[in-house]
Amino acid sequence: MPSSTPAKLNSTVAEVTQRIRERSAERRALYERRMSDQHKRGVHRSELSCGNLAHGFAACNPRDKGELKLMNSANLGIISSYNDMLSAHQPLETFPETIKAAARDMGSTAQFAGGVPAMCDGVTQGQPGMELSLFSRDVIAMAAAVGLSHNMFDAALYLGVCDKIVPGLFIAAARFGHLPAMFVPAGPMPSGLPNKEKARIRQLYAEGKVGRAELLEAESDSYHSPGTCTFYGTANSNQLMMEMMGLHLPGTSFVNPGTEMREALTRYATEQAIRNTEPGGDYRPFYKQIDERAIVNAVVGLLASGGSTNHTLHLIAMAAASGITLNWDDFTDLSAVTPSLMRVYPNGQADINHFQAAGGMSYLFRELLGAGLIHGDIPTVFGTDLTAYTQEPFLEDGKIVWHEGPEKSLDEAVLSTVATPFAPTGGLTVMKGNLGRGVIKVSAVAEEHRIVEAPIKIFEDQNEMKAAFESGDLDRDVIVVVRFQGPKANGMPELHKLTPFLGVLQDRGFKVALVTDGRMSGASGKVPASIHMSPEALDGGPLAKLRDGDIVRLDANAGTLEAKIDPHTWSKRELQIGELDHYHVGLGRELFGGFRHLAMRGEEGAGVFGGFEADDIARQQGQISEEDA
Repeated sequence: MPSSTPAKLNSTVAEVTQRIRERSAERRALYERRMSDQHKRGVHRSELSCGNLAHGFAACNPRDKGELKLMNSANLGIISSYNDMLSAHQPLETFPETIKAAARDMGSTAQFAGGVPAMCDGVTQGQPGMELSLFSRDVIAMAAAVGLSHNMFDAALYLGVCDKIVPGLFIAAARFGHLPAMFVPAGPMPSGLPNKEKARIRQLYAEGKVGRAELLEAESDSYHSPGTCTFYGTANSNQLMMEMMGLHLPGTSFVNPGTEMREALTRYATEQAIRNTEPGGDYRPFYKQIDERAIVNAVVGLLASGGSTNHTLHLIAMAAASGITLNWDDFTDLSAVTPSLMRVYPNGQADINHFQAAGGMSYLFRELLGAGLIHGDIPTVFGTDLTAYTQEPFLEDGKIVWHEGPEKSLDEAVLSTVATPFAPTGGLTVMKGNLGRGVIKVSAVAEEHRIVEAPIKIFEDQNEMKAAFESGDLDRDVIVVVRFQGPKANGMPELHKLTPFLGVLQDRGFKVALVTDGRMSGASGKVPASIHMSPEALDGGPLAKLRDGDIVRLDANAGTLEAKIDPHTWSKRELQIGELDHYHVGLGRELFGGFRHLAMRGEEGAGVFGGFEADDIARQQGQISEEDA
């Protein structure tokens, strides 16, 4: 297959990659040793006793039983996040039968190994269920691990799309890194109501100028059919990152569901997964494919595209599961040299289907490889290195073939070049100061709104803000602080309920900003928001020292966030204690008490698994006790 020749690697990308490699050396070596040991113990059913194996294929048809007895063909494990409430995951209903049929045609087999939960942040926004959202990532990783624990499989296919689902599946794939992994997406829904109009109706509703009926009609016209939501939030950022790491087939991320091409790509993914197994002859285990280069590629792709801030949490947790230590400073340094190449809502008015039509992933790869901003030499599930990803799929006589994608953007308002980017940087910055550390995404924030110095108004529940807005208490320059929203406090929910109110205040001419130890995710927009503040207020974080009326300065350009208070006075201030009991009961939240207790800080990925190899190394070095580990 033809491929593009990448340019010399950008010096900052090379430097960040090298420091991640050095920082991670011990834990990565331990991770690789464990995966190699697991491979030596046996990666599939040949290691099972006759009784074990008989249980494993008891429900199969005679043909598949025969193949499974022979041991010389591949058996694929299917892990799926299908449910028919979520538009993004509903198309996955038919994928297992497609995969099984394709495997049989290759003389192999596939079994549905297990389903994982998949919740929708769009449904739970502003609701108690949102407090389970972030932790669902780790539940998904564990559920996938249960499905693969039977050791019946030569490779795994991971079917998932949205916010926490793909990161959770990735973590599972990393811990089963001796298996080849193929990620199989479902694709976005066709375009509906333009994003600008949807945002306009939401803001009018926040101001009381339209009613709920008009709002519901607008939302229904926007989210209207099977497939992923078309704005560029966490779900579509997931797909882009999987392709940037070579875990998708080239050009597969944004093909609509229910099309002939989508079906053909799912079949080809199955066939390629079989080729990547030991019986298939080209063994490509996850742990030999994903290293610090792939993680850096994911970060650069996220930054170049203006992707979701949720991945400043998820990518750290995903990297950790692969024995790699990634931190927020890596994001900042890569952002400084990564130009903004995409304008997709909320960073523009186009949706993800427009991006696909304008040149899509093949064009993005061509630009990033040509500028030396990503590693082209990483192995991929396609059986090539990443330079082949400038190609895209086409159907010829019902068969998929790959041809080179467009060399020029077909819509320069949506996709630009490295030479003439929409902005010179990726627009993601670490915020530092006496209020701790957080992250801010400024790709959709106008330059005149990036510095705000104002008195603060503190809330400890996002629902309190609506009343303050409606009373006029916020009709002024104000920095809204919403604290006790971190993983230990209440699971770190997204706070999108705040966005319309803050947008209205900004449109009224006020200087406004948000500071929180909660999340705003991929749909954060035009109001500057320093989020994921770490340590969180419940964990002794300085947000708990703030009092209503304190002056805070947020400078997104400089990356600083400071309470303008005399240092001596600040040091003497006591931490406030939040009223959190109401967060911990109802809609299953009481089941997640252990997760809240175990949760790590946002800058550590906000997970509940500890540090994987990092903890083991610390224990071996006597830095932590067996009991603490």
